[in-house]
Amino acid sequence: MLLLFSTTMLLPVLVSIIYQDIALKTFLLTYGITLATGLLFWLPVARSKLDIQLKDGFVIVTLFWALLALAGSLPFVLLSDLNISFTDAFFESMSGLTTTGATVITGIDDLPPSIRYYRQQLQWLGGMGIVVLAVAILPMLGIGGMQLFRAETPGPMKDNKLTPRITETAKALWYIYLGLTVAAVLAYWLAGMNLFDAIGHAFSTISIGGFSTHDQSIGYFQSINIEMVSIFFMLLAGMNFSLHFLGWRARSLRVYFRDSELKVYLGIIFVVSTVSVLVLIANDTYETTAMAIHHGIFQAVSIATTTGYTTTGFYWWPLFLPVLLITASFIGGCAGSTAGGMKVIRGLLLYKQGKREIMRLIHPDALFPIKVGGKPMSDRVLSAVWGFFALYVFSLTILSLILLATGNDLVTAFSAVAASLNNLGPGLGGVSSNYGGMTNIDKWVLSVAMLLGRLELFTLLVLLTPAFWRS
Repeated sequence: MLLLFSTTMLLPVLVSIIYQDIALKTFLLTYGITLATGLLFWLPVARSKLDIQLKDGFVIVTLFWALLALAGSLPFVLLSDLNISFTDAFFESMSGLTTTGATVITGIDDLPPSIRYYRQQLQWLGGMGIVVLAVAILPMLGIGGMQLFRAETPGPMKDNKLTPRITETAKALWYIYLGLTVAAVLAYWLAGMNLFDAIGHAFSTISIGGFSTHDQSIGYFQSINIEMVSIFFMLLAGMNFSLHFLGWRARSLRVYFRDSELKVYLGIIFVVSTVSVLVLIANDTYETTAMAIHHGIFQAVSIATTTGYTTTGFYWWPLFLPVLLITASFIGGCAGSTAGGMKVIRGLLLYKQGKREIMRLIHPDALFPIKVGGKPMSDRVLSAVWGFFALYVFSLTILSLILLATGNDLVTAFSAVAASLNNLGPGLGGVSSNYGGMTNIDKWVLSVAMLLGRLELFTLLVLLTPAFWRS
């Protein structure tokens, strides 16, 4: 992993050469350190033929993000002009790779072009890792949102299709991911961005990361066309990438129309967008109705998909809107997407199960099977969803209490943890603009929250149980 990751440093080197900025030596040194460290780990076991066991999978998946976040922090630490601590550098790197989009850096417009590009590249690489993890790896470990699709959706996520062909699945997903990225670059460029900004924002849009090459995010461009392009690709990236694969293979849109999770996903975004626009208009938040509509729709899509782009600060919006948007991020996007949150399929099953319990009170002897896409879900899957939800609430509560204990107010503590656990980025209160004001302890706690959210809790938490190491 470190050997492969080291090669990605050559792209910022190229950008540094093109723009002749001061970060060239920094990226060359990072490349050398990462390459040497990777070789140091790999050479002693280069000829080992041992098969990876299930237990090893949990460790490898967790180390994938932890080690790469450590390696990814090197350019931020080594560039003296950036003047940030190791804690800040690690936080920025973890935020990028987990596609959270929370930042501690200000004055982004004044950074060397290669550093601005590198932040975007971190999110793009992390986004692809997430797709492969969610669709190809986690189902093998018996966890993850894609488990819920086995009974419903044909194709690469079914056990009999996936397990023997992980390489082919990963390759197909790469093509889909790369194709969407190229399409986004072209669309942003045609909408008015220069090529540098178009590539950077395509990287963070398709990965649903939210980093921008400018302090004002998408609001910097003041362009309706750019915002429309961003909304379109945020919606696409929040969908199950396996649907894109199946749709491309079948050359048909019917795959999308038949997917029950996608219908709920689009329905939630439509409702949140509509409510946001109506409240903004009713409260005369903006000078014109047109401004209320485009800001309301953009921010609703951005926050609900856990992208985190901003055209304007939603934290000062009237009434309940800031809380509504943060709440929408808890659901997030579809399973098998680059979005964060608990995933729509889990929310759908929790709703259906709650509804079933109410019906059982009315008709105690009746049977009410829970179905998704016309097929009943097993009790084991439903139990796993409730277990995940319980762990999610427990993790949110504990981490929020820790941030409260370090002196943060309730709004800041809760929204910072929620934004990190949901891989969203922007929060409320003290983290509405950036996370630079948080203490070092806060940043390490939030880094753990980002990793927890990205690995869907179980992958990381299982490593903390003594039974795992005794098995």
